[in-house]
Amino acid sequence: MASLSHETSAPWRIGVLFSRTGFMSVIEDTQYQGTLLAIEEINAAGGVCGRELVPVAYDPGSDSIAYGHYAKRLMIEDQVSTIFGCYTSSSRKAVLPVVERLNGLLWYPTLYEGFEASPNVIYTGASPNQNSLALCRYLMDTYGNRFYFVGSDYIYPRESNRVMRELLKANGGSVVGERYVGVHARWQDFLPIVQDIRRLKPDVIFSTVVGEGTVYLYQAYTNVGLDPRKMPIASLTTTEAEIAAMGFDVGEGHITAASYFQGIEGSANNSFVSRFKKRFGSDVSTNMCVEASYFQLHLFARALELANTLDTEVLRSMVMGSSFDAPQGAVTVNPMSGHTDLWTRIGRANRQGQFDIINQSKEAVHADPFLIGYGRATAHAGHAQ
Repeated sequence: MASLSHETSAPWRIGVLFSRTGFMSVIEDTQYQGTLLAIEEINAAGGVCGRELVPVAYDPGSDSIAYGHYAKRLMIEDQVSTIFGCYTSSSRKAVLPVVERLNGLLWYPTLYEGFEASPNVIYTGASPNQNSLALCRYLMDTYGNRFYFVGSDYIYPRESNRVMRELLKANGGSVVGERYVGVHARWQDFLPIVQDIRRLKPDVIFSTVVGEGTVYLYQAYTNVGLDPRKMPIASLTTTEAEIAAMGFDVGEGHITAASYFQGIEGSANNSFVSRFKKRFGSDVSTNMCVEASYFQLHLFARALELANTLDTEVLRSMVMGSSFDAPQGAVTVNPMSGHTDLWTRIGRANRQGQFDIINQSKEAVHADPFLIGYGRATAHAGHAQ
């Protein structure tokens, strides 16, 4: 293998780990598409230092343990040191010890619960100060302070709810109910939950359900006649992809906080959306997970151009502090934490399956994965300036 590095035309091989099958494929398949689009664009423009990017991709089938196995295979057998992938926090936690032990670099394009930093991970999805804070404030100001939590039963939803509970408590709000369903939940599992919601009449439902379960939750809500104008489901994990899967009419009126929505105005995003649709079909929408998967490849390619090596130490030093004009706006990898400074937006789903943006930050919000700058207190202090 070593001799290849001297042949300047040898391709750069990179690992790609997204589930294109199983219950998480509804969203991870779109992340895979965002990754492919960026790779194809970079190669069409001449590659990096005249060498093309070649993805070595595996499908972990929505099984967290498989992510760890594939990460090991990529690094040991395929001799790939840079990996793009993972949606769930449990899959990231399965890959983390592998990249740390073998000194690889994982690029993680998904919002998550925060409270983690690793020299072997570049985090390009939102952490809680970039979505939960603004969402909490907006919901309390608009609907009221009695929240009902419903989540999938794994790390991210439980930790996200812990953060949201602290924000509510600090601002005089309360959690009137909290329910979790298995990650393989079926539609029947949501019936007792929506009945409970109907009985307790909270002001807002905060959902951290992921994958197919999201579709079943919103459908169950609609089936019992609840009204999003009075008591919406607010989420950090419901994107255009899940709305398309549940039905535009079912999604209409519900709320999501994200760095990116397809409906953002501006030429950079318009151009990105049209390239994506041209490649994957006019009926497919972009979403925040597609966008992060896409821009992180471009950030990587710029750093690789400067480093001209996939050596993790050298590459990482080029990534830190680097910026890119992403479809959401300019983003920067914050050198303090390896997390990315991202935009904060709140959107309401409309009848076309897109989000109308009802609130957005004036600039990218600094990543603060440990919520240090907020004393973990008021949502108001954390609201995007």
